[in-house]
Amino acid sequence: MPRLFSRLLAPAVLALGATLPALAQEVNLYTHREPGLIKPLLDRFTAETGVKVNVVFAANGLAERIQSEGERSAADLLLSVDVATLTHAVSLGITQPVKTPALEKAVPANLRAADGSWWAMSMRARAFYVSKDRVKDAALTYEDLADPRFKGRVCLRDGLHAYNTSMIAAAIANMGDVKAEEWLKGVRANLSKKPSGGDRDVAKDIASGSCDIGPSNTYYMGLMNRDPNQKAWADAVRVVLPTFRNGGGTHVNISGIVFAKHMKNRDQAIRLVEWLVSPAAQKLYAAQNFEYPVVGGVEPDAYTLSLGALKPDSLSLETVGANRKKASELVDKVGFNLGPQS
Repeated sequence: MPRLFSRLLAPAVLALGATLPALAQEVNLYTHREPGLIKPLLDRFTAETGVKVNVVFAANGLAERIQSEGERSAADLLLSVDVATLTHAVSLGITQPVKTPALEKAVPANLRAADGSWWAMSMRARAFYVSKDRVKDAALTYEDLADPRFKGRVCLRDGLHAYNTSMIAAAIANMGDVKAEEWLKGVRANLSKKPSGGDRDVAKDIASGSCDIGPSNTYYMGLMNRDPNQKAWADAVRVVLPTFRNGGGTHVNISGIVFAKHMKNRDQAIRLVEWLVSPAAQKLYAAQNFEYPVVGGVEPDAYTLSLGALKPDSLSLETVGANRKKASELVDKVGFNLGPQS
């Protein structure tokens, strides 16, 4: 699998193949998070603490890289964009659990591993984008994606993409295996075309009239609204925060962090992670990325708030993570990615 690497110039420049320093006032962060989305946060941390953050970015494969580096790895932390990548890193044996009173107080129990092996840093909702003109429902459930009235009207990205397997895993936990399979078959029957593209393409396709409804992460609305080339897509859709019919809430996923097994800068790593869940950092992080804070009492930015009141599903993300393999197998079993006509 190709790896796309870039360099982050604040506060340190690191070539991909370089050996990262392990100095007393530095911390080495490997991340799948786009550098531009975390740069302001890391700049602020360095300004406040004097601790430099050396960053290596790659779209994929950082856990495997840390595994191959073994004891020589300079990674102190791995920051990723989905609970599945965090639990995958744990399964590779490249992490170590860390608990501190500050982290346990700040991060809700359902948004962290019970043993402290991973911690949520921000939260996003798996919402529905719906046509402003053609879908009038004020409230919807995830089960509604399989309702025959939406036949030929549903679009979404690859069913095996982490964002969708996470949603399907949550559906398995909320509905049970049998009903979840029936539901996914129903969603497939309602597809307007084969799953393709990304979350923003759901809004683009709705704007073009090729579909009317599809799941997408909430923060893409803010990103599209900020982009002059994509604002028309955002303007064409309305966000509905769906829930599960069993009384569950809206499925959420996270960006989160793990501590590397062979971290060299333990104190600085803990200091950075605790700082990231401080109220001030949470507010900055949420505003920069149009995400939801994980810390109670910290509000999202005004635009994200305008999308509606979020009631997160209380289901533990550990449970979601445990169902991810089953969810991927279910996507293949029902031929979801083959589209509606095969």
